Amino acid sequence: MDAFSSSFLSRLSQNPKLSTSLITSSSTNIALLHVSAVRIEDRPQTTINANPTTTTTTAPPSSKPLRKEIPTKYTPAKSTPPKTQSPQRQKPSRKLVEPSLPTVFFNAVDDFINTFIDPPTRRSVDPKYFLSNNFAPVDELPPTECEVVEGSLPPCLDGAYFRNGPNPQFLPRGPYHLFDGDGMIHSIKISQGRATLCSRYVKTYKYMIERDLGSTVMPNVFSGFNGLTPSAARVALAAARILTGQFNLAKGFGLANTSLALFGGKLFALGESDLPYTVKLTQNGDLLTIGRHDFDGKLIVSMTAHPKIDPETGEAFAFRYGPMPPFLNFFRIKPDGTKEPDIPIFSMTRPSFLHDFAITKKYAIFPDIQIGMNPLFMIAGGSPVGSDPGKVPRLGVIPRYAMDEAEMKWFDVPGLNFIHAINAWDEDDGDSIVVVAPNILSVEHTLERMDLIHASVEKIKIDLKTGMVWRHPISTRNLDFAVINPAYVGKKNKYVYAAVGDPMPKVSGLVKLDVSVSEDDRRDCIVASRLYGPGCLGGEPFFVAKEPNNPNTDEDDGYVVSYVHDENTGESRFLVMDAKSPNLEIVAAVKLPQRVPYGFHGLFVSENDLNKL
Repeated sequence: MDAFSSSFLSRLSQNPKLSTSLITSSSTNIALLHVSAVRIEDRPQTTINANPTTTTTTAPPSSKPLRKEIPTKYTPAKSTPPKTQSPQRQKPSRKLVEPSLPTVFFNAVDDFINTFIDPPTRRSVDPKYFLSNNFAPVDELPPTECEVVEGSLPPCLDGAYFRNGPNPQFLPRGPYHLFDGDGMIHSIKISQGRATLCSRYVKTYKYMIERDLGSTVMPNVFSGFNGLTPSAARVALAAARILTGQFNLAKGFGLANTSLALFGGKLFALGESDLPYTVKLTQNGDLLTIGRHDFDGKLIVSMTAHPKIDPETGEAFAFRYGPMPPFLNFFRIKPDGTKEPDIPIFSMTRPSFLHDFAITKKYAIFPDIQIGMNPLFMIAGGSPVGSDPGKVPRLGVIPRYAMDEAEMKWFDVPGLNFIHAINAWDEDDGDSIVVVAPNILSVEHTLERMDLIHASVEKIKIDLKTGMVWRHPISTRNLDFAVINPAYVGKKNKYVYAAVGDPMPKVSGLVKLDVSVSEDDRRDCIVASRLYGPGCLGGEPFFVAKEPNNPNTDEDDGYVVSYVHDENTGESRFLVMDAKSPNLEIVAAVKLPQRVPYGFHGLFVSENDLNKL
């Protein structure tokens, strides 16, 4: 979710990346290393002993003692770190890069900034917190066969499930936020009841340059700009790197760490700080990055990580946003992959954190929430992206085939702050729209303290003629990362599958909601649920229909899939759950050969669609 970095960095000039010695350890008796910046593959290999409570770490001969240990589980600095199991890592696949003289100098300056000017003292940018337990990065994993340990994989899952998320290539050199990691896709290819896992970085321009230089080059967007002095120092350092030829901003600086989308005959890895990256799954289950995609030069700077694909027309609707007018641009991509011209929205009068939107068969709906960008936030020592309690949230509605913004209408909806949209549809012959989304009740904590966020799913109805707005709570539980049957995007649906925050970004289970309940019925709309168990945490679910091409099948006739990690054993699994059962019964469980860190958004692609890529 590397949002808002898009044109913020491109217009500012930007970027060094963080520096802090970080190494995961689960025992006080193991050999430790002093690390300033290494590739993940070059860290010491950890092997699991027969005794699951202890690990053995083998350090390279040239290793030096680590001066400060960073625990696997986040604890205050003076606390004794608990003993937890460390994940098994691959053998190094690449030798440590010998840095050039300019790189050594720039890294020294970066270290000075991170040590004396802006150290990671706040929990919201502390790598000890954001990279603890299963948030810690993993190495790439080539296609590896998995063991089905429970039930059997249904035939409709023949294809592949992909999940994107942050996985920093280098150990942070300073402040770090969850949204700042390099994109890594974890795919599980399924064929005739057998499963193959593969974990690969999205080979963005930023990733490749930093890999070849042997260290980070650009600053972290969400954690690197805290106050005027640190921001100025990091921008100056980034400018120096750019002027010396270490980095070319014109080739992109995004992380592609947020989501995936299939449209226009291509599979894209997305992050709204950059253009999409085309990726492909090979016949043996390996993931390849094809390259950065600009739609024949028609897309510039960036694109949302949440395009909406109309399942009936095959069109993709998307947008880009940034800190300079026009703050919002809306556009459409035809089924053949041809991008239509941007529609600039000048009626959005100040930059907003616009991560997601919704479509109906007639309209596109944009949330203008209380999170935005304001350089004045930095004067107070904070990030330029923050909450504005004085702003009145509103929803913008524009015909999805509009030629300009003349028909754009804005409706004030006080207290409505949603970052993710679940679905929307038309009612009353197109005179009204309905939006379903999780409303963030404590928006001031969105970026700084995600563990304090509570999102309540709501149904919002707007009469487009009178401007009247009605809001109906669907559930009071802390729910987000919600999905529907993809065949119902843009039209009225009944069921929603949402992740249960425990608290976010950790997910302790999932629930099934019935959003068709009348406004007069004030009962909670949860009709099915499954908790993963003590110490077991997952992520966003995804719905896969049993018969996607059958228009007469029930909306919930299918399966809900997700990666789940057991922090007690260090084992990750791929779960398949019956979407119709009252307890979302597990019909198949696949033991994964390597843990899958917690991440963001996923996508299932059928075997038929994979073969067309």
